[in-house]
Amino acid sequence: MKSNFFSSSSILKKFLIFNLIVFLVLGIFTYLYLDAIKPNLVKNRSDQHARIINNTSDHINRLKIEFTKESATKFLLDARFLFQNLDRVQLYDLNSNLLADTDTLDLAQDIFVISQDVQETPIDKSDENINISESPKTTQATTFNTESYVKKYAEQKNISDKLVIGEAINNNFYVMTINSVKLDGKNKGYIIVSEIANDILIAVEERKNFILRTVFSVALVILIFSVFLNKYILKPIRSLVLYTRAIKEKDVKIEKHKKYLLREDEVGQLSRSLNEMTEDLYKRIDIAETFSSDLAHEIRNPLTSLKGASEVLENTSVNEKRKKLIKIISHDVERIERLITDYSQMLKDEASLSRAKMVKIDLSNVVDSVVEDFNSNLLNSNKNIKININNSNLNGSKLNVLGVESKLEQIVANLLDNAISFSPSNSKISIICDIKKKDAQLIIEDEGPGFNEKNIHKVFNRFYTNRPEKFGEHSGLGLNIVKNIIELHGGSIVVSNQNGNKKGARIEVLLPTCK
Repeated sequence: MKSNFFSSSSILKKFLIFNLIVFLVLGIFTYLYLDAIKPNLVKNRSDQHARIINNTSDHINRLKIEFTKESATKFLLDARFLFQNLDRVQLYDLNSNLLADTDTLDLAQDIFVISQDVQETPIDKSDENINISESPKTTQATTFNTESYVKKYAEQKNISDKLVIGEAINNNFYVMTINSVKLDGKNKGYIIVSEIANDILIAVEERKNFILRTVFSVALVILIFSVFLNKYILKPIRSLVLYTRAIKEKDVKIEKHKKYLLREDEVGQLSRSLNEMTEDLYKRIDIAETFSSDLAHEIRNPLTSLKGASEVLENTSVNEKRKKLIKIISHDVERIERLITDYSQMLKDEASLSRAKMVKIDLSNVVDSVVEDFNSNLLNSNKNIKININNSNLNGSKLNVLGVESKLEQIVANLLDNAISFSPSNSKISIICDIKKKDAQLIIEDEGPGFNEKNIHKVFNRFYTNRPEKFGEHSGLGLNIVKNIIELHGGSIVVSNQNGNKKGARIEVLLPTCK
């Protein structure tokens, strides 16, 4: 394979794989979190028990309580305020014999007496050393055998460390904390605190359910987003890719992308831009093919004339006829040279304009600069033609347009060159600068014969010229080049003959203004 999976797979696959990896990582952390939260909650509950155990040990030490059944029971009765929030407190001696158990007593705020209401079923008389006849007891939900836990604690290497137990018994979850009780620095027995901690299981379950709901919600959002991503973004992109591939392979155009042209989002903008670019590409190809054909045709005419004149010249010895033939050959060469020069310049202009950055330019300043150059050149000619500029309608305001200065100068220069070539001696050319709605208006009027074509728009056709007497000086590309440059600037050009008693041509150029 030339590329790995991630570089070759679609965006949707990458998106789903990325989210799957994220889900796996989150799943691992969630498992570790849920696995750790229960022990942490048990530990927190046990820390509360430890504080009560420490307080109890302090009281036992202070009161010098002996670890006998009578002393232990009396101590539980006297210290009931320490255990009123607990389910069960037990005192064992060093031999793991039960001395006192709150499950056999009724702890109340005001009294602490042996209850006679309900008799407790003994769990293990030998282990607990409980005589039913001697001490009637109540049956509580917390009653279960704890002797095994005390023995387990007694077997620890470090007896000073507490033992924490979290275990499900009789459909309840219990947290038990066992620690030793010391008197004068010596172990006298053990104290075990038991508490029903179903709230811990509830808290864990709530967190688990919350995480599962969150994961489900996130997965649903990702699924919906994936469907949206595929339908509204990736599928259109695939269609555009197929469209561009069909163009590249010169295949039949596919039409699937056309339904995306009406969208107002980025995909619609991309579709329209790609469609415009494609149409422009085909247009340029058609223009290039047409232009190449026209150029070949235009060059063939002077070449045919050139070939005929050279053949006749070779077989004639009359000086006058030879001079005439040489003149024809010279004109044909000039015509071919002009065609090639203008064609080459036109291609350069189109390429440079497509790369050039348009900036804000005062069109009236461009006109003044070009006209000044032309008037200087006309002073040295015999035609005595004057070019006048009329900026009065601007009232001193600027005629700002967005464009390339050299190309704007070329527009004005080509139009003036065209007007001068048609203008008789002792005439004038007028240039009017104005603002028409939101466009900069440039009008050039001359006093020549005007346009005599029935279809006046033919003057913009390539290689069109109605000046056979200056065949070699003009290629017929001037107005066509001007029209192309103006359109690339977003403007338009209109030609007409002057109205009324005025004689001559009128050319109007409109370019969008900018602030």
